[in-house]
Amino acid sequence: MGRIWSLENRFRAWLEVEIAVCEAWFQIGCIPQAEMEQIRAKADFDLQRLLAIEEQTKHDVIAFLTAVEEKVGPASRFIHLGCTSSDITDTANGLLFKQAGELIFIELDRVLACLKDLAFRHKGRLIMGRTHGVHAEPTSFGLKMAGFYAEFQRHRRRLEQALDDVLVGKISGAVGTYAHLQPEVEKITCSILGLDPDPISTQIIQRDRHAYFFQILALIAGGIERLATELRHLQRTEVLEVEEGFAKGQKGSSAMPHKKNPISAENMCGLARLVRSNSLAAMENMPLWHERDISHSSVERVIMPDSTILIDYMLHRMSSVLDGLQVKPENMEHNLQSSYNLYFSQRVLLALVEAGLTRQKAYELVQELAMRAWKEKTPFDKLIKGSLKIKEHLAPSSLDEIFDPGYYIEHEDLIFHRVFAEEA
Repeated sequence: MGRIWSLENRFRAWLEVEIAVCEAWFQIGCIPQAEMEQIRAKADFDLQRLLAIEEQTKHDVIAFLTAVEEKVGPASRFIHLGCTSSDITDTANGLLFKQAGELIFIELDRVLACLKDLAFRHKGRLIMGRTHGVHAEPTSFGLKMAGFYAEFQRHRRRLEQALDDVLVGKISGAVGTYAHLQPEVEKITCSILGLDPDPISTQIIQRDRHAYFFQILALIAGGIERLATELRHLQRTEVLEVEEGFAKGQKGSSAMPHKKNPISAENMCGLARLVRSNSLAAMENMPLWHERDISHSSVERVIMPDSTILIDYMLHRMSSVLDGLQVKPENMEHNLQSSYNLYFSQRVLLALVEAGLTRQKAYELVQELAMRAWKEKTPFDKLIKGSLKIKEHLAPSSLDEIFDPGYYIEHEDLIFHRVFAEEA
């Protein structure tokens, strides 16, 4: 990803656009064939020479054109014909976004593959569901991973839409009126480059397109952070239901040799903050003066490489974490039992309501026994089965059915089918 945003590749994208514009002029008969052949054969630049020229001109596009002119010779008079700098740089950005998007999709698909594998491998594996960090009711580790899979599928669809918005070009001149160009030149150029022409531009492509793209990157970062936060909580000593891989020779703390910390998940949570901040900067780039100013340019030189590199890295690192994740079923089972089977409270409550009690009366009855279970550290089901008040409404035979943990994932197959469709 870093190579995409290197100076060399950036200027190569500019050159690709300039040559495509020349091809468009040639197709409509404005560049003679001999000169077009010279442009095709010789259009190039030397990066160090280009940068040396920029030191003098203080203008990167003029430096670029000068460096190319030195290579091409007299036929270079047709290069940049009728164009303004943003015709080239904004259209080239579309090419760079396309290259970046292809790499992000590769890493995104790796994360999806890891989540799918974990979901199916741990389908039916009961784990305590938690709300507010407190035991709620069981779910399965497979369902937990399936939920993240569904989210990252949404991120993938959003990224496709956002890329559609930025994969555009504009070859429309100084204020977007085609005064020294022709719309046909833009159409041909964009066709050659595999971009859509912007239906209406000023001197630039409007930055709401870019802001949307960076917002989607921020959403992907948020999804990574949500998954990383879950893994961090599950790795706490008191929980320890999963654990990041820990390589031979790895160290967790300079002071405490016993430490095995969720450092990868923590790093990704931190990096998500940077991607979110950059998305705000992208939105700040939207209101420019009149047909354009240049206040957006300096921002984009930072956020375009930084955000795409960060997302690419975060996705790659997350797939590595998921691929090496140590899942601990024995601790999941232990934690399920650690709250004295109190997670059955709603089942008992609903059974009492079905037996004829008012909800409020049933709630008070169940809550009293639940608080006793906490205080006396006694299994909740034992207190329920021994309660005379409960026996007045529920037969002992029905209680065994109530305290069946499998009840909580009765619809797991249905959910898997909805998330994974045919794979389920």
